[in-house]
Amino acid sequence: MRVLIIGGTGVISTGTTPRLIERGDEVVLFNRGQTEPEFEGGYRTITGDRRAFSEFEDRMGQEEPFDCVIDMIAFEPSEVESAIRAFRGRTGQYVFCSTVDVYTKPAGRYPVTEEEERRPSEAFKYGFDKAECERILEAEHDPVSFPVTIIRPAHTYVGRLVHTLRSGSYWIDRMRRGLPIIVHGDGSSLWCSCHRDDVARAFVNAIGNPAAVGGAYHVTGEEWMTWDTYYRTVAAAAGAPEPRLVHIPTDVLVKAAPEQAEWCGLNFQFNNIFDNTRARQDLGFRYTVSFAEGARSAVRRLDARGEMERAEDYPFYDRLLETWERLDGGMLG
Repeated sequence: MRVLIIGGTGVISTGTTPRLIERGDEVVLFNRGQTEPEFEGGYRTITGDRRAFSEFEDRMGQEEPFDCVIDMIAFEPSEVESAIRAFRGRTGQYVFCSTVDVYTKPAGRYPVTEEEERRPSEAFKYGFDKAECERILEAEHDPVSFPVTIIRPAHTYVGRLVHTLRSGSYWIDRMRRGLPIIVHGDGSSLWCSCHRDDVARAFVNAIGNPAAVGGAYHVTGEEWMTWDTYYRTVAAAAGAPEPRLVHIPTDVLVKAAPEQAEWCGLNFQFNNIFDNTRARQDLGFRYTVSFAEGARSAVRRLDARGEMERAEDYPFYDRLLETWERLDGGMLG
């Protein structure tokens, strides 16, 4: 098959592209050429900016039609509208990488199925825009001229693991040193993580799959962990002692550190657990990498690449803890 991946060098793409090459597909990547691929083999790269819409659409018009286009980096409605113009009648399938953050939070019931309401807060721009992208694609879906498949991953990792303050690896260094770790709320909201390889397999199995045309699918972790459990699992994976967890109310965190804690208020404080039944049936999705195993692999990767950040390079974290201790002590007093 002739497959175009818009993006192609990110977390999920890095698991997907080698599988396509291995099975003999003709693989073309379209990206800005700013990230060195982690794979080798027979693929071609077209360098460009998909947000330069006219140039992107003209360039795609110069290509022979694709059997499948996988769009990994469409985040806003204008980007999928451009993709529709570029590929209507010129691809056998358009696979859109969406997100489980398209759902209303908190959900009406758990685990969340694909039929749950998709009305994220406008303040949650990432989820709101992805939901708008989905609505546009659903309206434009046509099984002949523009067949659409939507895949909704949750937290997908290979090296980067999220935490309460969202990004960076310094919090793992903190745990190794026995330093306290901030957890939003009481640490009991539920979270799921899925290794890149399991998610990528579902993307590959969606390509050219008649059952997937017109469908939407969760491909998410199946170990529903409290955030406390999540931290303890990563600590064990990093060879750290039992972590010293400091619970801070989510609304306090968001006010005290609005930039770092934004996703706590918008996402992490809610239960994130999803039903993968549909993907298991149609895409052969299987959750094969346990989080304990995946976390060990992620930590090894960070260490091997010299990407483990140092705790002392993030002094705001200790200032936040000190402020909370004063406030908390004052309330108890």
